[in-house]
Amino acid sequence: MSAGGGTLHVVSTPIGHLGDLSPRAVEVLRGVSAILAEDTRHTRGLCERFEIRTPLLAYHEHNEASRVPGLVARLVAGESFALVSDAGTPLLSDPGDRLVRAAIEAGVTVSPVPGPSALLAALVISGLSAERFTFFGFLARKGRERTEAIQAIVAAPQTAVLYEAPSRAAETLRELEVAGAGDRPAVLARELTKQFETVVRGTVREVATAAEAQPPRGEVVLVIGAGAPVALDEAALRSLVESWRAEGRTAREVSQALQERGAPRNLAYRLAHE
Repeated sequence: MSAGGGTLHVVSTPIGHLGDLSPRAVEVLRGVSAILAEDTRHTRGLCERFEIRTPLLAYHEHNEASRVPGLVARLVAGESFALVSDAGTPLLSDPGDRLVRAAIEAGVTVSPVPGPSALLAALVISGLSAERFTFFGFLARKGRERTEAIQAIVAAPQTAVLYEAPSRAAETLRELEVAGAGDRPAVLARELTKQFETVVRGTVREVATAAEAQPPRGEVVLVIGAGAPVALDEAALRSLVESWRAEGRTAREVSQALQERGAPRNLAYRLAHE
């Protein structure tokens, strides 16, 4: 027990295979005052599997701001909690950083219980360099923030790892191709540690084509190899323009979308009006 009272345990839970829950994690989950769960229904199933009868408290992005002061007060008073996400390691594209920071500021001990992580699982089986890497989490769906993230991935001098919804995996890979990363090595890993675990390897262009031919289902991690930035792929841009025109987009909409993907205004205008 710390000078600040109890302990906040940040506990990693399985991303698929329940056998990946460590004995220490089970011990901690059984011994704390409560488990702070992103989805109590999901975590309840895990607890039932391992005969963990600890009370569950909902802690997610929609209530964390209001939850934190009361939780920190209880930690300071001597209670201990385990923070878990629906799967994997908390705080990696999941809520929890606000509570961790507040606990540290209050002098409470924050202790990790390491374990599964989709980010690391995909990285170590990718065949790409794991010596240095950047984790981008989930990219913004549109706008400048997304454009800047795409450009940062293309410019990254080390491996890039990102999460993506299965319905947007092919689109994201195509955007990376258009931005100049089409020949980079890439890996699409889905449903890691689960029955239908699948790993697709190739270039960004090849993996995009595979994702379009057979859209992935379930959790997806993309791993993109490092490389020097190259010029925009004009042929890939034209391919995007054709698909957008088939969707009924106007020339103005096409031009704007091209600029959001890093195309200069003059080039975007010319391609949109060809």
